[in-house]
Amino acid sequence: MTEQHVPVMLTEITELLSPALTTDDSAASPVLVDCTLGLGGHAAALLEACPQARLIGLDRDTDALAVARQRLAPYADRIDLVHAVYDELPDVLADRGVERVQGILLDLGLSSLQIDRTDRGFAYATDAPLDMRMDRTEPLTAADVVNTYPVRDLARILREYGEERFADRIASAIGRERDREPITDSARLVRIIIGAVPMAAQRTGGHPAKRTFQALRIEVNRELDALRRVLPEAVAALEIGGRIAVLAYHSLEDRLVKQVLRLASSDRAPRDLPVVPPELGPELVLLTRGAQRPTAAEAAANPRAASARLRAARRIADPRRRAA
Repeated sequence: MTEQHVPVMLTEITELLSPALTTDDSAASPVLVDCTLGLGGHAAALLEACPQARLIGLDRDTDALAVARQRLAPYADRIDLVHAVYDELPDVLADRGVERVQGILLDLGLSSLQIDRTDRGFAYATDAPLDMRMDRTEPLTAADVVNTYPVRDLARILREYGEERFADRIASAIGRERDREPITDSARLVRIIIGAVPMAAQRTGGHPAKRTFQALRIEVNRELDALRRVLPEAVAALEIGGRIAVLAYHSLEDRLVKQVLRLASSDRAPRDLPVVPPELGPELVLLTRGAQRPTAAEAAANPRAASARLRAARRIADPRRRAA
């Protein structure tokens, strides 16, 4: 599986994070936190490029952690892999006595393992049980959401998380069909969605089930809630000079990343103040101009990279230290 796995924008991420993980101090061990370790492709490249760096790798998927541990075996004395969701970052660092880190990576969305293992239920193109849990120790599944949520809540989820314009029609169709018999597999759900979306709308915009499956996945795994919590904590965990890179794959994720990084890279002084006090100055400087996209060659070779948006920033100040 690691041979098939192609990390998205690997060169760009390595170039962005490596300067913070490289030092002339032979005794120093810069810390990289890969908050979404997946199969370990980005982590392996960074550990290879930065021989002094140590890795703390988080993932909620125990299957992915097992594969990553094998892939990263050559660096076993420099890695610490943790079964955790990325919004648990403050607790993970506190448990290890780590106050500040030099690099943080978030590669959001599905891992290659979750996409390729059809029994996980993430793909609308393959029939499988409606699961969609990134962490299979958690109780809530996509089948639970589809069969137990009130129709109005289903419509809200499809509208907010899937940006689905036919959310009400799809949710109503799900409500009618589940009253006849619980919806337990992806093939039946796909048929219900196709029947609810007008034929004219199905000719454009990709597969008609794409947005519904995205919305259900986000709800099951509480992805946006976790992202809202981790981004400020990740910025706070960076040492001055430390760098953060975030790969997002749809507009909802990218919008949150953009807002947090832009806010932290702006001063917080009133506009009419002639001089900005140090404690109100920016914490970050942006390293990417807008969202960096994969090259056309990468998108052609690796279709999973096509929707990627990369944003990165460097920590330049800590208001708490300046205030002290």
